[in-house]
Amino acid sequence: MKWGLIGASAIAEGRMIGALRGNGDEVVAVQSSGQTHAHRFAAENDIAFATTGIEDLLAQPGLDAVYISSTNEKHFPQAMAAIAAGKHVLCEKPLAMTVADAVTMVRAAEEAGITFATNHHLRNAASHRAIRDLLKDGAIGEVLSARVFHAVNLPQALQGWRVDNAGAGGGVILDIVVHDADTVRFHLDENPVDVVAMTTAHRMGQGVEDSVMSVWSMPSGVQVQAHESFTHAHAGTGIEFHGTEGSIFARDVMTQQPIGEILIRRGLDYTPVSFEPEDLYARSVRLFGQAVAGQGRPAADGRDGVASLAVAEAVAQAARTGTRTAVNYGGLL
Repeated sequence: MKWGLIGASAIAEGRMIGALRGNGDEVVAVQSSGQTHAHRFAAENDIAFATTGIEDLLAQPGLDAVYISSTNEKHFPQAMAAIAAGKHVLCEKPLAMTVADAVTMVRAAEEAGITFATNHHLRNAASHRAIRDLLKDGAIGEVLSARVFHAVNLPQALQGWRVDNAGAGGGVILDIVVHDADTVRFHLDENPVDVVAMTTAHRMGQGVEDSVMSVWSMPSGVQVQAHESFTHAHAGTGIEFHGTEGSIFARDVMTQQPIGEILIRRGLDYTPVSFEPEDLYARSVRLFGQAVAGQGRPAADGRDGVASLAVAEAVAQAARTGTRTAVNYGGLL
């Protein structure tokens, strides 16, 4: 396929261009709000066409699909323009600033008959697929609870709007909670019902939250505890599932890298679980291309993106109001 990049971002440059080209696809155009940056990005990444205009990018001959990695508030109008132009869309999370807008995007894509996906990378990790298989196979019996710890130190290069611009979708909730919501949904195959939450913004956040803790209730009765932060340099990341017959402990798996370790604990015995590492973004691109060709579905489709945003939206509201908040999926799920 021929791709256009909407957003000349660090993730586009560092992860996606290689994944697209590694899949045999072409990156033919890039759009950025700044012409100088767009041209520099294109030159440094061997992309033939650079522009500041979405319509100019969408008009490129033979363009099949777009990858959107602009700031969060731009996703909705950019995706809607691409859908109207008949282009397949792979969009970074969160899909939009509100669940209502995300639902509009997904319905428009479905009505147009195009492939629309959310670039939730974690469910593409071999580690998470191994955990999902363990849970489906009953390796720890009935699941009782889960814990996600995704508190990291946000690098200086990635701070900017993420820590000081609520209007652009900044804050740890839209940046990381959406990832964890998608990952928990992927593992448990069910959607959170309601949440309670508290946030802080005293170390890095300037007008947005930089840390959040929340508890989610699932339809099955499973309780999920989640901790996300931009300010924890030494915490490490991971996910745990605790069941009637054992527990799964996974460390260093909430990352863009194909790394980490998984252990099953039963009593005092720990058993390591092996998995074959695979580039997360390469797999996402491969499954997206197959979906476009009518073979299967993307790793995370638009409805998955709506669901993860709905959980994040509920967490934000629960923290803001101090009340238990139902998750509103916008009538899509």
